[in-house]
Amino acid sequence: MPNLMPALSRFQAAKVLVAGDVMLDQYWFGDVSRISPEAPVPVAKIEQTEHRAGGAANVARNIAALGGQVALLAVVGEDEAADSLAHLLAQDNIANHLIRSHDAPTTLKLRVLSRNQQLIRLDFEKMPDLGSLKSVQQRYAELVAQYDAVILSDYGKGVLHEVAAMIAAARAAGKPVLIDPKGADFSKYAGATLLTPNRAELREAAGGWENEAGLTAKAQGLRETLGLGALLVTRSEEGMTLYRADGQTHQPTRAQEAYDVSGAGDTVIAAMGLCLAAGYTLPEAMHTANAAAGVVVAKLGTAVCSFAELEQALAV
Repeated sequence: MPNLMPALSRFQAAKVLVAGDVMLDQYWFGDVSRISPEAPVPVAKIEQTEHRAGGAANVARNIAALGGQVALLAVVGEDEAADSLAHLLAQDNIANHLIRSHDAPTTLKLRVLSRNQQLIRLDFEKMPDLGSLKSVQQRYAELVAQYDAVILSDYGKGVLHEVAAMIAAARAAGKPVLIDPKGADFSKYAGATLLTPNRAELREAAGGWENEAGLTAKAQGLRETLGLGALLVTRSEEGMTLYRADGQTHQPTRAQEAYDVSGAGDTVIAAMGLCLAAGYTLPEAMHTANAAAGVVVAKLGTAVCSFAELEQALAV
């Protein structure tokens, strides 16, 4: 693959619709110097707090950071966490199509860290109500034709309950639809342009393998069975491999010290979707996404790759 330098103007003209499960990531940073007298647990003296948009919202953040136009469709609660998410989206110039639910809270993940080591994570979540899910489908039908590509970000929280219909609507509108999958049953994603599972997700859906040939057989078999345009398997320290009908293309991992891999999958699918919206081929998009992922793994938590950082990474 030649050194592919992205054109900011192409990214700025590209429009991507992201739909899926959003969450608010809260980080509490503090110092631990003693054990609680009440129980054998560390006492963290909190000195700093931080809020970040997570899940599908982090996918949208990555697209915005790379210069693309992006809209986010998701379900949130009628609560302070939803207000925080809306504020964060506005800061990043992400078009907000958040459906407010009276029955389910915004998914919230609270992490307590000391010296960049996570002590505990507390999750607050509930499946969205049927009324909110119906509103998602209605809004999606109104929006899909206005965008160059669609990303469906599945975190298993329920917003993509009708994912097959969403894929069909995107394909009917002539839009590529990329999906970050969840769970053991990938059949619901049939007909998508691209799936981006990691190794563990692929193994859960297709079964294990013993060697590279076995992995190729599993990936290509799944791609053919589901009628996918392509399957991109992210392989951590092994890089990523794109499987298509005419064979496979591999990208080794970028030379980078991995600091935190959380959110790297969001960056990969965000860059892939933005590149396809901008007219890139799938191998070109993978090359770009691999460079962007190499940037975010060197950052703590749900991070993004800016266009300037991508340019620098691709220049190496």
